[in-house]
Amino acid sequence: MTIYFLRHASAGKNRSNPKQDEKRPLDKEGIGQCREIGRALAACDTQVEAIVSSPLKRATQTASLVGNEIGFEGSIKIEAALRPDASYEDFREMLRKYSKHESIMVVGHNPNESEFCSMLLTEGEDEEVIDLKKCGVARVEYNGKNYAELTWCITPRLERALQASATDKSRPKTARK
Repeated sequence: MTIYFLRHASAGKNRSNPKQDEKRPLDKEGIGQCREIGRALAACDTQVEAIVSSPLKRATQTASLVGNEIGFEGSIKIEAALRPDASYEDFREMLRKYSKHESIMVVGHNPNESEFCSMLLTEGEDEEVIDLKKCGVARVEYNGKNYAELTWCITPRLERALQASATDKSRPKTARK
């Protein structure tokens, strides 16, 4: 199974009231990050059978915006196992639930998203191998039991740099005098 670990995009400052913080939406920067990463994933011909998100607003918005960019036509699945307070065991149980799929995208929060990805890659040994930045995505190949391999990781900053480089290369060079 291919798992795309996607951390939610920028959503401004945390709110002191936990209930209000759960409803915190993406900010303008976060919406842009979703479009950039979504376009990068589309360029990689990323196709997923399911997009699974934390129930918090900033995660569901990220899932929806990135899903639109890659042409995902299904409904976003909501799972408590991707909430900020979820355990690795909750996450593993959720993976078992989606094990029939060839590819899924999981959208959540740090530190969990990075920890879950790291622990999957190290068979539960280390929770600090990957540090996903906001709207960063890691592609992991997982056999459903005890083997996982990181195939790539993209951040919005890397995507912007690649786009700028591609734009510079497509510009005609001017003659020097």
